This record gives sequence, C-alpha cells and structure tokens, in this order.
Amino acid sequence: QVQLVESGGGLVQAGGSRRLSCAASGFTIRDYYMGWFRQAPGKERAFVAGIDWFGGSTFYADSVEGRFTISRDNLKNTLYLQLTSLKPEDTAVYYCATTRRIAPTVEDAYDFWGQGTQVTVSS
Repeated sequence: QVQLVESGGGLVQAGGSRRLSCAASGFTIRDYYMGWFRQAPGKERAFVAGIDWFGGSTFYADSVEGRFTISRDNLKNTLYLQLTSLKPEDTAVYYCATTRRIAPTVEDAYDFWGQGTQVTVSS
C-alpha cells in the first residue's frame, strides 16, 4: 500500500521543540522532492519546508526559517521536520507530501499527501 504516515505531533509549550516524522511505504522517497505543509485552524494549507532528493538543498517559508529544519533519510524511507523555538502561531496540522517538480512551494505542485499530525503550541 502506497502511503505517507506522519507522526510526532502533540502538545508543546512555547519555546519548546518537537520532531515530526513522515514514514513512506509502498514506494521509494529518493525519487522525489519532498515537502512539509501546515494548516492552522481557519486558514489554508501553507508551505513550510522542502528538500531535494538527497538532502543537499533545502528551502523554507520565511516564517520558519532558522527555527525549523527539514531532513530526510532515504535508507529509512523517512522525512523529518525538526521544530524549535515554537510559537503559538505554529499550531497547525502538519502534512508531508511528495512532488516530481523541482523546489516547489505551492500546494498544487505536490502529488501525494499524508494524513497529517497535529502540533499544538501553548503559550
């Protein structure tokens, strides 16, 4: 079965850290650029971070630059997002996704999505 499964979400205090994982099955992630998006309550899903096939190039939304780090382990077929210095406005459902395009930051460019994991940051 082809799927992406996010995990690692939960409740964290402002200033804290969290690591999200996105485990792929049924296909090999090294064939894809990958990205993280998030959707806050009442808002549209928004780009957070992206990474190239082997982790040599990463790109971020301005709102998370310097606080979040995207990485991947192709041998484990898993994508990661390290969240640090968390703020209440980072509260959202976080999604991972794959794309065959190069360095896209728009939702429509991504083809396959996980079901999401909730991160809640308390003040």
